[in-house]
Amino acid sequence: MNIPSDLAAWAQDWTTIIESEMAAWATDREARETFHALVALWANSVAPLLADTARERSAPARPDVPAGSAATGAASGIGDAERERLASRVAELEARIAELERHRGTGGVGVQQPVERTQQENHGMFAALLAESVGQKTLGQNRELIAGIAAYRRHPWQRDLPDPPACWQEGGSRLLDYAPNETSHAPTQTTVLFVPSLINRATILDLMTGHSMLRFLAAQRVRPLLLDWGWPGSLERGFTLTDYIAGRLERALEAAVRLAGQPVVLAGYCMGGTLAVAAAQRRPNLLRGLALLAAPWDFHAGDAGRGRELAAQLPLLEPVMALSAALPVDALQTLFTLVDPDGVAAKYRAFASLDQTTERAKLFVALEDWLNDGVPLAAPVARECLAHWYGANQPALGQWHVAGARVNPAAITMPCFVAVPARDRIVPPESARPLAALIPKADLHIPSAGHVGMVAGRNAETALWRPLLHWLGRI
Repeated sequence: MNIPSDLAAWAQDWTTIIESEMAAWATDREARETFHALVALWANSVAPLLADTARERSAPARPDVPAGSAATGAASGIGDAERERLASRVAELEARIAELERHRGTGGVGVQQPVERTQQENHGMFAALLAESVGQKTLGQNRELIAGIAAYRRHPWQRDLPDPPACWQEGGSRLLDYAPNETSHAPTQTTVLFVPSLINRATILDLMTGHSMLRFLAAQRVRPLLLDWGWPGSLERGFTLTDYIAGRLERALEAAVRLAGQPVVLAGYCMGGTLAVAAAQRRPNLLRGLALLAAPWDFHAGDAGRGRELAAQLPLLEPVMALSAALPVDALQTLFTLVDPDGVAAKYRAFASLDQTTERAKLFVALEDWLNDGVPLAAPVARECLAHWYGANQPALGQWHVAGARVNPAAITMPCFVAVPARDRIVPPESARPLAALIPKADLHIPSAGHVGMVAGRNAETALWRPLLHWLGRI
C-alpha cells in the first residue's frame, strides 16, 4: 500500500484501516496492541504535517531558520523513508487483520465469521461489530478529526504583525522593544522584560491583532521588551541551562536595565518562568519585580508517573539528538502529544464544525500555527529538562543548581505575581502553584483559562492582561 502525498486520500486510507482494525479489536484481545500502535503511528505522522502547514503559512520567511534545516517543510515533513515505513506498517496491519478474519470463529460480540466474504459483506460485518462493541461514535470522531486537520491546512489566515525594532542582539537572540517611539520614558514608567519558553516561538505574546498582550501593555504606558530566543545555531546547540540563564538571559536583562535606566520587572511564561526564577535569585539588583505566568516547578505534582514517563523517553531520543545536537521540533511535538493526546484530537474535531470565516476560526489557526512552528531544543538542555526536571523533579526537591548554586525561590524577596491558570493541561496547576507558597511576597492569581488561552485567548484581557497591569501599577 502506497501512502499518497495528498492528505485527504491518505487520511481516507487510514480511516479504512482503522475501521478494519477496530473490528478486529472488538473480537480479539491480541489485536488491541496492534490498534494502539496504529493510533500512535497516526499521531506521530500527523505532527510533521501540521508543522509543515504552520511553516508554509508563515510570512515573510524567517531569517533565523537556516535553509535546508529541519524547520523547512521539505525536511521535516513525511519524507520517502517515512512513507515507506508507514506503508510497510500499514501492510503488516492489513495482513494481521486478514489473518484474524480468516481464523477467528464466533467473536465476543456473537457474530459468526465466514472464511471468505465479499468486500460489501466485510463492510457490513464491520458495521455490525462496531455497533455492538465500539460504536459508531468513534468512527465519526475519526472522520471529524481528519476534517478538522484538513480545514486547518487549507485555511487562508497568515500572521502579518511586523516585528518591533531590536534594541539588543546576541547570536540568534534579540530583545524586541514594543514601545520604542515614546518621547519620554519617565523613571516611574515600568519596563517589563518578557521571557518565553525555549521550545516555542516568542510570538505567542504578540500573536495577532487583538490578541497581543505586549501591544496591549504598550498602549497602557508599560514598556514591554521581549526576549526572542531565536533559532539555535551551532553555538547555542552546546548550551546548558546555566549558559542560557547565567549567560544569555542575564546579559539581555542587563541590556534592558541600561535601556530603562532603572531596575525592570522580569516576566517569564511557561518554561521561561522557570528560567526567570533562577535569574531573579541570581540578579535581584537588576529587578523591581518578578512575574511568573504558568511556570512549572513541581514536575511530579498531580501525576508523578507522567513526568517519569517523559524522562524515560530520553534514551530513545539520544540517536536523534546526536545527528543535530538538538531535540528536533517533531520530536518535541510528539512529547507534547503524549502529555494530552485526547485534547489534541478533540480541538481539531471541534474546529471542523466551526464557520471558517469567523474570528474564532482565525484565532484557532493562529494558535495552532504557533504551536506547530516550534524551535529545536539544545541537546544538553533537553537532557537536563527531561532527566533532572521531569525525571528527578529537582526544582521542587531543592536540588536544581544553576552555575553551581542551588535555585531557592524562598530566597527571592522582591514582589512577585504568580499566575496559575485553572484549566491548564500543559502545566498542571499543582505544578505551578508551589511557587506562590515558596516566594515570600508572591501574589497568587488564578485565571479561569488554559495555558495558552490565558495569554492569547478570547478572554485573555480579562483573565491575565488587566490583572497583571494592575499588579504592575502597585509595585
